[in-house]
Amino acid sequence: MNTMSVSRRKFAQLLGISAAAVVVRPAISFAKPTQPIATSLTAGGNIVRLSANENPYGPSPKALQAITDSFGLACRYPDEHNNVLIDKLAKLNNVDRGQMLLGDGSGEVLKLCAETFTGPQNGKLVAADPTFEAILNNATANGAEVVKVPLTSTFAHDLPKMLAAAKGGLIYVCNPNNPTASTTPKNELREFIANTPRETMILVDEAYFHYADSLEYESVIPLVKDHPNLIVSRTFSKIYGMAGLRCGYCVAQPETIKRMHPFQMWDSVNIMALAAATASLDDPDQVPNGRKLNSEAKAFVTGELDKLGYKSIPSQANFIMFDCKRPVVPLIQALEQHNVHVGRLFPALPNYMRVTVGKKTEMETFLTAFREVMTS
Repeated sequence: MNTMSVSRRKFAQLLGISAAAVVVRPAISFAKPTQPIATSLTAGGNIVRLSANENPYGPSPKALQAITDSFGLACRYPDEHNNVLIDKLAKLNNVDRGQMLLGDGSGEVLKLCAETFTGPQNGKLVAADPTFEAILNNATANGAEVVKVPLTSTFAHDLPKMLAAAKGGLIYVCNPNNPTASTTPKNELREFIANTPRETMILVDEAYFHYADSLEYESVIPLVKDHPNLIVSRTFSKIYGMAGLRCGYCVAQPETIKRMHPFQMWDSVNIMALAAATASLDDPDQVPNGRKLNSEAKAFVTGELDKLGYKSIPSQANFIMFDCKRPVVPLIQALEQHNVHVGRLFPALPNYMRVTVGKKTEMETFLTAFREVMTS
C-alpha cells in the first residue's frame, strides 16, 4: 500500500478543489441525522431496526459535509487521505503512525488478525461464548481450530480459562462484549495481558469503547507499547454513525502491523469514508451527544422491561440483552410481524434477546410490540 505522506493543508486544498468541482452539479439532499432511517426496502411500512447495534442518529454534520466535499476526489486513489486519518488517529491515541492500520470497518481488522495469526501453522482462535461471531468464521475459513470459552456468571470473559486453552494463535476479547453489552474488569484484563506468552497474540475489540462509563472499564491501547502481542481494534460504525460507510482501525506495535499488511487488500477504505472519519474527529459534540442520547433511551427501555419483570444484563454499550424467560427465536419472529427487528439468536443464551438502543420513540414501539407478543 502506498504510504505517501501529505500535509493537512494539502488535503484541505484537495477538498477545496473537489468542492469547487461539484458547485456546478445539482444540489444533493442528505437525510438529516435525526430523520428516521429504518425503512423497509422490500415491503410496505416502516421497520424499527434494532438488530445491528447501529447509531440511529447518523454521522456528524461535519462528516456529511466532508462526504459532499470529497465527491470530486472519487476518481483518485485514497493513499493521501489514508495518511491524514492515520496521523490524526495516532495523535488522538498517543501512538506513532507506524502503530496504526486502517480497515474497511473493524471487521476487516478482525479478518486480517484471523488470517495472520491463526490457522494450521499459527494456532487456534480462543474466544468467549457468546461473542461477536465474525472472527470465529474468519478463523474457521482460515483452517484454524476455534475454542469457545463460556462467559462467567457475571458475563465477563473467563480470562484464566481462555489463556489455559491457548497455545500460540490468537485470543479474541470483545470488550464491551457483543452480544451481552457486558465488560471484563480492567484489573483482570491487565493481568491477563501481562501473563499471556508473547507467542500468543491478543486482539481486544473496543468497538463499543465510547459508550462504556463503568469505573471498572478502560481501554487497553496504552498497554500496546509494552506488549508486542497486543492488538486493539476500534470502529467508526458505532458512536460515529458510519456503519454504512465502513471505516475502522487497529493499534499495535509496528512489527505486528507489518505482519498484517501482506494480507490486506490495497486501498480498502474508500475516499468518502476517510473524509467522513477525519471530519468526525473534529466534531467535539458527536461523542458526548451520542453517549447522552444512548444513555437516556437505554435507561428508559431497561426501566420499562424491569417493571415487566425482565432483567437486563448491565449494559456498557448501545444495546441491551435481557432474559425473556423462554426461547427467544419465536419472539424474534413474532416481533418481525410487528415490523420490529431485534438481534439474532445467540445459542449460548437461548432465552436472551439482544436489542439495539434506538431513539426513545423506537424503544416505545419496541415495548408496545414486546408486550403484545408476550401476552399473545
